[in-house]
Amino acid sequence: QVQLVESGGGLVQAGGSLGLSCAASGSTLSINTMGWYRQAPGKQRELVARITGGGNTVYADSVKSRFTISRDNANNTVYLRMNTLKSEDTAVYYCNMNLVRSRRYREETYWGQGTQVTVSP
Repeated sequence: QVQLVESGGGLVQAGGSLGLSCAASGSTLSINTMGWYRQAPGKQRELVARITGGGNTVYADSVKSRFTISRDNANNTVYLRMNTLKSEDTAVYYCNMNLVRSRRYREETYWGQGTQVTVSP
């Protein structure tokens, strides 16, 4: 069974920085796209950033030039570095991976448990 385990997050003042990481535990054959999403109270979950297996990245307009997504394929881990944080970045952040467990399975989507990021004014 594959699980995504997130770490990082917490409380930071506006203008500060935080880093998130998410590691896939369990056996995997391949991990394709990795990404980060967030959900603020009363709002829908939205894409923050994603990175393909080839390293191509996509960012939400609201985080471009402030956030950086990266991945460590050897350790099945995805990172999100968040700089110049704003109060509107406050949300629960979820990691997401599209992966294949083995040749017996198709590609599946997995989610982390979520980690709270709170940016104080």
